[in-house]
Amino acid sequence: MNTPPDRHPVPFGPSSGRATPVDPSPRRGRWRDRRHLAALAIAVAADVVQIGLLPLFIEGAAAPWNDALEIAVGVTLLALLGWHVALLPAFLAELVPFLDLFPTWTAAVVFVVMRKR
Repeated sequence: MNTPPDRHPVPFGPSSGRATPVDPSPRRGRWRDRRHLAALAIAVAADVVQIGLLPLFIEGAAAPWNDALEIAVGVTLLALLGWHVALLPAFLAELVPFLDLFPTWTAAVVFVVMRKR
């Protein structure tokens, strides 16, 4: 295929083996992956539960409800997103009283998904 040097070949067609056009930009489709959307929904739900039910979670790591929620969310996010170093500080921050009022799970998921290629 002879293309001018300033133009890139289209990443679809009979020669590429693809039948549909593909947007080559890395930003498109980042949040279309069901695993990423599920991880974001779980992170937001966990942060909303912690803020909404503050009296149950105010003690941080001393509250058994907090421990159960953090372990469940952490394991689920690891299963959905895979290991990423951003999940560890989020997990540790959620164990500290009053620091868990900041939506650390949501921030960690957004950071992980935006950094994935």
